[in-house]
Amino acid sequence: MKIAILGWGSLLWDPKDLQCATQFELTGPSLPIEFCRISKDHRLTLIIDEDFGTLCQTYAATSAFNTLEEAMENLRLREGMFSVADVGFVELHSQERSRVAVKRHPHVVESIADWALHAGYEAVIWTALESHFEDRTTEPFSVSAAMRYLEALKQRDGQVFARALTYIRRAPDATQTPVRERTAAQWPEA
Repeated sequence: MKIAILGWGSLLWDPKDLQCATQFELTGPSLPIEFCRISKDHRLTLIIDEDFGTLCQTYAATSAFNTLEEAMENLRLREGMFSVADVGFVELHSQERSRVAVKRHPHVVESIADWALHAGYEAVIWTALESHFEDRTTEPFSVSAAMRYLEALKQRDGQVFARALTYIRRAPDATQTPVRERTAAQWPEA
């Protein structure tokens, strides 16, 4: 089975143990992406978000695995996810879709399935984590709320803030979002 892995953030510059048969290339579908998830180490990270995301072309690589289960487990391990349920997937032959991904971003799932059909893949996997910004900050996500979060991080811990800023700056050129633009304007690179 030919399985695509979609990426739009750190998978591209820090694949760790992600097993790919090909390099990531800017050939993936355009998906609504934004820095609206707070990671364990307090960075704002990129996720698919149908409400706040900006359409950005994504990158695709072919998994080194030929079964969906192995490819999904490999991505789960790379992302440090508790459950493989947070790995989104579509499988074209069976028409099976990730229940979690359908719940979190239903329109995107079908866009990915359409892309896979035209790109010659039999299945596609991606990181399908949810935002949880409001749970971590008690404030609904917005670009302004993200800027307040980063400013508070800067005041609280300069090293953590620096890592958060580096993550945003290292995003691929194709991943241009309102949070990235505001961050670049507020904290330009020296």
